Amino acid sequence: MTSIYLSSDNPRWAPKTEADLQAAVDGGLFEENHHLDLKKAPSNKGDNRELARDLSSFAVDGGTLIIGVQENKDERTFELAPQPLNGLAEKVEQVARTLPDPPLTVLTEEIYSAADDGTGYLVVHIPASPVAPHMVDNRYFGRGDKTKYQMGDSEVVALHQQRRDSEADTLTLLRREMDEDPLREVGARSHFFLVAQPTAARRDVCLPITGAPDWSARLQILIHRVLENPGLHEALSNGGFSPNLSDAHQGHRRARGVALSSSGLNSDRTFVTASGAEKSVIEVQLSESGGLRLFMSRLSDEVARDEEQVLFDAGAVILTRHLLDLVRLVSNEVGYHGNWAVGVGATRLRGRRRFTTQAQFPSDHKYSADTYEETTGVTLAELNDAPGAVTRRLLGPLLRSLGSEEVFTNALNDA
Repeated sequence: MTSIYLSSDNPRWAPKTEADLQAAVDGGLFEENHHLDLKKAPSNKGDNRELARDLSSFAVDGGTLIIGVQENKDERTFELAPQPLNGLAEKVEQVARTLPDPPLTVLTEEIYSAADDGTGYLVVHIPASPVAPHMVDNRYFGRGDKTKYQMGDSEVVALHQQRRDSEADTLTLLRREMDEDPLREVGARSHFFLVAQPTAARRDVCLPITGAPDWSARLQILIHRVLENPGLHEALSNGGFSPNLSDAHQGHRRARGVALSSSGLNSDRTFVTASGAEKSVIEVQLSESGGLRLFMSRLSDEVARDEEQVLFDAGAVILTRHLLDLVRLVSNEVGYHGNWAVGVGATRLRGRRRFTTQAQFPSDHKYSADTYEETTGVTLAELNDAPGAVTRRLLGPLLRSLGSEEVFTNALNDA
């Protein structure tokens, strides 16, 4: 369970039962503050819009809403008020995804009442959003010491600038990976890059994995879980691509981390020239700081009779969904629940068309730039519940330029 911030004295409280909530009431621990609000369940459209404003206000710095604990205003205390749980979590999630702009992804946890009558409490965690502030009814909301407020223009501008600065940092990280392409001087195929970096983790957050004697086996187990994820199979319409993460089987110790690669790379990340494997190189790196990197050398290949290089946009979609799922699993493995900065890049694109498997020939849309770069911030809630939306943010501009966004509807949306 995600912990709740009550105060500086109780920063990591995780209620699991009604008794835990009652103990917090009895101990006077509940107080509406910058990170916590307490409410009854919404019952009409007006309540839904008020809920959307509450959720949006918390999205700036992150916070928690507990539905089923209410204030006794006369005595200025709080008391338990169990609410019907049937459909409540779904309603809150629907409000979060439809009323704020851009939409929010939240995490919900149910705590049942001891009365066993279908009532209880809903703990709603709102992660700090990488795309905050969020608008409701054409207004931006932030969170003060105890309540929400409508944000002024200067504060909105400052938050947008903060987001642009973060995106610039991620773009710098992505470009560094693209500049260090181990096959930069090899072949003519388009190459694909993915980077993911935790934004608020300690510098050795992944040391329990990278520093373990069996790190290679542990990383391979996580990759196996990605490839066996039934939800991913459905989202990707059971589509495959080669090379994929399972081809990264060769373990290497690397500077400040570890890597699994195909046989085409040496331990110092130079290409094995004699291998002849330039079209099937794939590598996954994991750093002690939690950074994940993916490199793949076959975003294009010669499949037409005239030896034209055509782009495998399906490969970009599949690998992006796979890496996002690996980020999710790594987060859970090391107990990191913060946000991530993610970037996607591709090189050697100019003049190339996408390959269409149905007709066995390229489409008519030629890409007009030589490189593609896109970055976004991602919450753990999105990795759990909205990876399709994240994939759309990362790859949407590329797919629209190639005329293929509608081909990947399942992979770019979330059920």
